[in-house]
Formats: sequence, structure tokens, C-alpha cells
Amino acid sequence: MRRVTSFRKIPEFGVVETATQETAGSSVAQVDQFVTVADTVRPTIAARGKPHVVIIGGGFAGLNAAKGLAEAPVKVTVIDRRNHHLFAPLLYQVATAQLSPANIAQPIRSILRKQENANVLLGEVAGIDTQARTVELDSGRILAYDYLVVAVGATHSYFGHDEWAPMAPGLKTIDDATEIRKRILLAFEHAENEPDPRKREAMLTFVVIGGGPTGVELAGAIGEIAGHTLVKEFENIDPRDSRILLLEGLPRILPMFPEALSVDAEKDLAKFGVQVRTNSLVTDIDEHGVNIGDERIDANTVIWAAGVQVSRLTQVLRNLAELDRAGRVPVERELHIAGHPEIFVVGDAASVKTRDGKPVPGVAPAAMQEGKWAAANIVRAVNGHSYTPFRYQDKGSLATIGRHQAVASVKGRNFNGFLAWWMWMVVHVFYLNGLRNRTLVISQWAFSYLSFGRNARLITGEQPKTLEKKS
Repeated sequence: MRRVTSFRKIPEFGVVETATQETAGSSVAQVDQFVTVADTVRPTIAARGKPHVVIIGGGFAGLNAAKGLAEAPVKVTVIDRRNHHLFAPLLYQVATAQLSPANIAQPIRSILRKQENANVLLGEVAGIDTQARTVELDSGRILAYDYLVVAVGATHSYFGHDEWAPMAPGLKTIDDATEIRKRILLAFEHAENEPDPRKREAMLTFVVIGGGPTGVELAGAIGEIAGHTLVKEFENIDPRDSRILLLEGLPRILPMFPEALSVDAEKDLAKFGVQVRTNSLVTDIDEHGVNIGDERIDANTVIWAAGVQVSRLTQVLRNLAELDRAGRVPVERELHIAGHPEIFVVGDAASVKTRDGKPVPGVAPAAMQEGKWAAANIVRAVNGHSYTPFRYQDKGSLATIGRHQAVASVKGRNFNGFLAWWMWMVVHVFYLNGLRNRTLVISQWAFSYLSFGRNARLITGEQPKTLEKKS
């Protein structure tokens, strides 16, 4: 027989009330007195050495959690299925040949190389045993943890139509970006060789589905490619004849921005040859185009920017908390799962509410703040203190459309045009990891600004079937 202790947090004292009973085979630690959060996690930590913090995911939230533990008396293990941290806000520039993949990615080991208490493992998590407090990797290796930080990212959501994915790739990884880049550039190359005007028109029609920041930025960049970069480079086609459509199911694009900025963004997109279609719900996608109800749009290049869902890994936590429709895990204000102060969920994987009950947006600045806050709470627990509630600081919203054109909403003030465009560039360079990457990005932007050129116009890999030349 073992003694099971249940815990009830007492907010006004920052401690946990305990109630102990006898049971067989319990994995819950024994506690006989009022304790801090640190004690609820594992009272035997001191006897075993430094507590082990396992962080699943090397994105914005996971990486900032790891960095936040640099000076803490803990051992940190970061697990990611890719060896690099990706600066996702600039991923669309890889997809549109503005930047190379290495400009916006950096090996996680390189980022954490000077952090003596951190280790990095390349692998995929196969399961989490919350009772035994272990994480199992796909290799079969099992890691015990004292604190777990789940910081897995998001992937595309096709709203029940996963069969659309091959025809309309989304943008979440470097592989996605290079695939989209290939399709965009091949569209012009194949149109150059196509004598049939109808087929050529379909080849020069680009459809971006989703009017959020990613969709707006992609559509604007394609407009720049067609209207400036490729002009005078072809003999049989004029890239300026391209048709670029941005489809949004809601009444306006950039619905998370003030309405005035949505209007500004739509006007700016028109300057780059982008036609915005709101209240347009896509009902079907195939190799040759999209359907909006009864309307047919022939297009060889379709890009998906309409929805996201959390990594399936969060499903292993569904017995601890009821997941929302996107698979996010609801957490307490301290960012841990209710009843499990040792398990934090941050970033895209978490459903977090502000002090006034509003959802924290799934954006990079929020993920970074959550990762840092989770780390700070772990440090507090290790030092014998109670957790503190997360306080989200809204850094504002920015979206760029193209040269000299962007929109920004910062602390209740709206900006558009050149000032917003400049703000967007400064903010993104500031948050980019590594001096080398910052220098490369600035130099690439300077080259593009002066020449309208794009240095990363490489077509790599096999040609997708949707763009193969039919004989």
C-alpha cells in the first residue's frame, strides 16, 4: 500500500492544500504538509540531483523556454524532429524567392551551444506517460522528466479536406516553402512554352486561399514577382498579365486587424495586381483549379493559407484536459495543465486566456512570452516558490504587402504605407536569431530594394504533376 496525496491550490496563499489517503500502486508522491508548487512536482528531486526539464519542440515557445532556464539549477533537454529553429514569419519570403532557407533557419544545437545545462535530441515523440513522467521517442528511448514543456507547433488544417493538400500546399516548413517557390517559378517557365492561350492563362493564374497575414504577404509577393522581378525576362509571355487572386471566406481580409487597416491592405494589394475576393468559400480543389460554389477558377498554382491545427502530439494529453477544436490544450493562467503543475503547454499547442478572459493569439511574440514565462515558473518552483499567472503583452500586429506597403496596429495606433513597412522590417530583423542571419537578410533586402531582383530563384526537386507540361 502507498499513500496518495491530492492537491488543491489556494491562490491567496500561493500554496497547495493536501489530503492523504492509502492506495495501492499509486505513482503520486507523498506529502504531509502545506507545500509550495515545487514540492507538488516531485519532493524527491533534491535527493536525485538536478531536476530534469524536457522541452518538446524547438520553435519560438520551446526555444525561449530553454533559454529562460540557462541559469537555473536544472538539466534541460530539447527534443525536435528537425535540427533547426525556423523563423516562420519570414518563411513566405523563401516561398517567393526573396530569401534562401539558410537565411531564416539556424541549428538548435548552434543556438544553445553555450548553454551548459542544455542538450538537444533529434527525434519525434511517440508517447508521453504522465503517471510515470516519461517521454518516449520514436527510437524507443525513454526520458524521465520532472517538468515537461509541450511546445509543439501547428500544421495546416484543410477543414476535413486533407485530399486538397497535394494540389494546394500550405506554408509551415522549409520543405513547404521550397515546394511553393518551385510551383510559382515553374508556372512562368511552363507558360513560356505553352502555345494554347487558355492553358497559358491557367498557368499564369495564382490563387491564394486565406486572407490572414500569411495569405496577404504571399499574394503581395507574387504580385511583385509578376509585376517587377520577371518583367523583360521572357520572350513569349508578359508576367504582368498574371492573374493573382486572394480568397477569404470572411467579409474582410486581416480580420484580426482594425477594419481600417483591412481596407488599406486591400487597396495596397490592388497596386500589386492582386484581386481580393471576400465572402468566398472554396468548395473544391483539384489539379486544374478551384471551385467557389458554382464558380470555377482555372489555376495551376493554388496555395493554402486558410487554417491551422495543432500537432497530433497534443492528443496524448486529451485524458488530462479537453482539447479545443484545433487540438489546443487548455491551461491554467500559470500555463500548466490543471491538476498537473509539472506539465506546461505553450505556443501553438496551448489555449491561453488573458486576465480578462480573451484568447491569447497564436502569434510568434505570444509564443516567445509563454516560453519565457513557463521557464520563469519552473525556476520559481525549483527555488521553492509558487507559480505566477501569465501576463500577455500585446506587441501589436504587422503585415507587409510589398515595397513601401504594409499595415501595423501597435498599442491602439494604426500605421500604413512606408512607416509600417519600415516598422515591419525592423521588428523582424530584431527577432531573427543570429548575427549572421540578420546580416544576410538585410543584405538580401537591400539588393532586392535596389534592383527589384530575387536572388533565391532556384527550381529544385521533381516537378509536381499539376505543373507538368502535357504533350
